[in-house]
Amino acid sequence: MTMIQLCLKTPVLALLCVGLTASCSAFKDTKVRESAFEVESGPEVTTPVDDGSSLFDIFRDGGAKVKVNRYLWTAALQTLDFLPVQSADPFTGVITTGYGRPPGGGRAYRATILISDPALDARSLNVALQTQSGPVSAGTQRAVEDAILARARQLRVQAGKY
Repeated sequence: MTMIQLCLKTPVLALLCVGLTASCSAFKDTKVRESAFEVESGPEVTTPVDDGSSLFDIFRDGGAKVKVNRYLWTAALQTLDFLPVQSADPFTGVITTGYGRPPGGGRAYRATILISDPALDARSLNVALQTQSGPVSAGTQRAVEDAILARARQLRVQAGKY
């Protein structure tokens, strides 16, 4: 690089940083539903579409709360009970496990489960499986998600919540 290119590089980067920082103020009037951050014990809860709150209202209450489907949560823990749980946060809907071997299996797996919605629905459940050599096949991941969903439906039927 020539000396002129090096001298122009710093001011251009500085202008890009200032422009990026200035564009963040465009989100100051963003509205967030407070009810979308509450943990409910029921499987499905309806929420209002817009209650007029702002993005910063979630920090005034002392923290954010997320709704998590209790049947999916319990089914995920029961289905993957051979994996050691490293962290489980019902407020964010994330379960992280360490490596473990399924009964009768030789390969060790670890999983990260995200339950993102209070509905008992396939879209509410995201499972990321990994072996020590990398991610698993899509078919294996889908089979684990199906097993969790089937167990969640069984739990809901057992609870009498058809």
